[in-house]
Amino acid sequence: MSRLFSKGFIVDALERAVKTAAQAAMLVIGQDVSGFDIFSANFANALGFAAGGFLLSLLTSVVSAPVAGMSPASVAHAD
Repeated sequence: MSRLFSKGFIVDALERAVKTAAQAAMLVIGQDVSGFDIFSANFANALGFAAGGFLLSLLTSVVSAPVAGMSPASVAHAD
């Protein structure tokens, strides 16, 4: 089984993608000058940015997969 389809890779990649999606959504929701305002947030934009961040994070993990000796979905050393 290739490294790309290993359980470790999938778990690491999904964890990173979910974190990135949450960060992107928070960036859009918190972009108002008055600060974080959940009641006037544009959730369509937030969802769009979150989906884009999720996809880009997964693509980054896939590109990083061939790097030997690293965490399954990362190019950084786990040590």
